[in-house]
Amino acid sequence: GRPFGIQDNQLFVTASIGISTYPGDGLTADELVRNSDAAMYRAKENGKNNYQFYTRELTVIARENLQLESSLRMALERDEFVLYYQPKWDAASGVITGVEALLRWQHPERGLISPTSFLCTLEDSGLILPVGQWIVQTACQQAQAWREQGLPPIQMSINLSGRQIVGGSLLQLITDSLSDSGLDSRYLELEVTESFIMQQPEDVVELLDSLRALGVSISIDDFGTGHSSLSYLKQLPVQKLKIDRSFIRDIPADADDMAITGAIIAMGHRLQMSIVAEGVENAEQLAFLVEQGCEEAQGFLYSAPLAAREVPALLQNMPRSGAKAAVAASA
Repeated sequence: GRPFGIQDNQLFVTASIGISTYPGDGLTADELVRNSDAAMYRAKENGKNNYQFYTRELTVIARENLQLESSLRMALERDEFVLYYQPKWDAASGVITGVEALLRWQHPERGLISPTSFLCTLEDSGLILPVGQWIVQTACQQAQAWREQGLPPIQMSINLSGRQIVGGSLLQLITDSLSDSGLDSRYLELEVTESFIMQQPEDVVELLDSLRALGVSISIDDFGTGHSSLSYLKQLPVQKLKIDRSFIRDIPADADDMAITGAIIAMGHRLQMSIVAEGVENAEQLAFLVEQGCEEAQGFLYSAPLAAREVPALLQNMPRSGAKAAVAASA
């Protein structure tokens, strides 16, 4: 734990330690090393710079994770992933402004599965890259397909994973997906979580600037949860802030959530950004958002996620004058 110096820099090293014991945790060196490795990863999960003893539960968890990862790889190959779409509306007028596309796994035995049960495995295994590529391509193709049916133009907003951003090929993926689908870049919007932006500020700004040069719009998802630097926020090429549902859920009962939400809306407007509130579930929440000037809202007050085949009827019944639709695809 003692600091040490290299070239006038003061450095610190911490250790995450996993421990296995003979003979209870293994009879061979390979078994002991493997099990202490599993315990070491548990130490990292518990905040790092600590030690953990091996338990048989870790082997069960590791086996389950391995089986889930294998099933997810097969799901991608077997085309078992689908996108569902949740409507997004103009908060003041009630006119539909778009849909948010949500990743689902159509499991052959368990039925339709929400990503909350497998998203971490996608991230940890690196499968988020091919699955994320599938989301981008499918979302762009679906938006263009609806447009070719004569429906109102759809601005496709795709919620990006941090690993997609740092992987180095996102710009090429977006360029190719727009070209292959025929979707105009002005109808594409990319959502990046606030927490990730704060972790990778310099690299993210350069990439977002390149994407903006293509004509793509940028928004910050889950705003309010990532401890933004306001001086840094104003430098980002961002057009929209999406308020995290955790601030909307207890309105109007929680005065603090009302104050925070109102402050986010006011700040966003001062920075020339529009605002989306997610997780709107009752009329009181909507009334407060309208009073504060929030432009868009989405949640179960309006609609549950819909299958792609159900969306055209929704769009056909919306006013055409001045209307737009936004699709957000997220894993």
